[in-house]
Amino acid sequence: MPLAILTSHPIQYFAPLFREIARRVETTVFFAHKATPVQQAAAGFGKAFDWDIDLTTGYSCEFLRNVAREPGSHHFVGCDTPEIGQKLSGRFDALLVTGWNLKSYWQGVWAAKSRGIPVMVRGDSHLDTPRGLAKRLVKGVTYPAVLRLFDAALCVGQRNNAYYQHYRYPAERLFHSPHCVDTERFAAGATSEARAALRARLGIGPDEKAVLFTGKLVPFKQPLDVVAAAALVRSQGLLLHVIVAGSGPLEQELRSGASAMNVPLHVLGFQNQTHMPAAYAAADVLALSSSSRETWGLVCNEALACGRPIVVSDSCGCAPDLTGDCTAGRAFPVGDVAALSRALTEVLCSPPRPDAIAAKSAAYSVCAAADGVQKALAYLLAEQDSPRFERVS
Repeated sequence: MPLAILTSHPIQYFAPLFREIARRVETTVFFAHKATPVQQAAAGFGKAFDWDIDLTTGYSCEFLRNVAREPGSHHFVGCDTPEIGQKLSGRFDALLVTGWNLKSYWQGVWAAKSRGIPVMVRGDSHLDTPRGLAKRLVKGVTYPAVLRLFDAALCVGQRNNAYYQHYRYPAERLFHSPHCVDTERFAAGATSEARAALRARLGIGPDEKAVLFTGKLVPFKQPLDVVAAAALVRSQGLLLHVIVAGSGPLEQELRSGASAMNVPLHVLGFQNQTHMPAAYAAADVLALSSSSRETWGLVCNEALACGRPIVVSDSCGCAPDLTGDCTAGRAFPVGDVAALSRALTEVLCSPPRPDAIAAKSAAYSVCAAADGVQKALAYLLAEQDSPRFERVS
């Protein structure tokens, strides 16, 4: 059952999943946009760069011609690829789109529908994302019909599943395909040697603890909360450093805040993919303090893959999945610095068992995500005689 995947641009989190899907099913990935290093910086990374791991190998892929006046994946009309219909004709038995927030995705959906090709979707929308009353009302009326245009939906987690249930999407067309990272690569790089080397470079003693914040230094991620919580932890006598792997507009404010609160702060700046395992290895816990704009928080998956526990705000999309049972970390009320400090202290003083962290990481692996895609494809194959899928020659 040849599968086409339509996605915005090469993304470091998607490439391992695409490779695993291609290992199981004949797959071609179509990219709607190719981001330049400058565009990567504008997206909030604060630095122009290319990923240092090839994101387009291990599977068949093709860049579509993007005719948008202002190309980019940050706005609806920034990906405009009318040739997708021609690319789909006569070649594929199913299409997977990785969202519906771009014009290109809808071009793919309509092209597939007109050709009798079933369409799957995989995204991470959830109900807690900030939106005004008018938008909620419009979605309440239109989304039950809009979402049914997708013949199967792949749920990345509990809140994403609740989103589909809220809009009355048919339960038999929902399949679990969890958010994932390349767990093997992260685990292989998070060695004791990498930990010792980075901690020595940063001047973190063997008996001192370190909390890692990784991500863009932007307001909705609330990195200052981590520094303020670390100050409270230190006031209780626990020697705690803050490591930051990331860059962005809040960097100077973060440095000033840490200095004022007398918190040892180590800003690594933007870290490309090959350097991230060492950052996780050097830390004792990851803290993700974001608001509900954080639709998941894949840095948590990365930390777990490296054997590190996590402390996550309850507004992050991943919170119920990765910390709901408290086996791999803790959740805290978003914006509550005192609760964050208590959660950090608890995890640092009574860390989760390594086998529990490994089990949680395995449940959100690339293989688990690909299993969900395969199950959805099997469902579509069984349903292919339905009038909905009448093929156009």
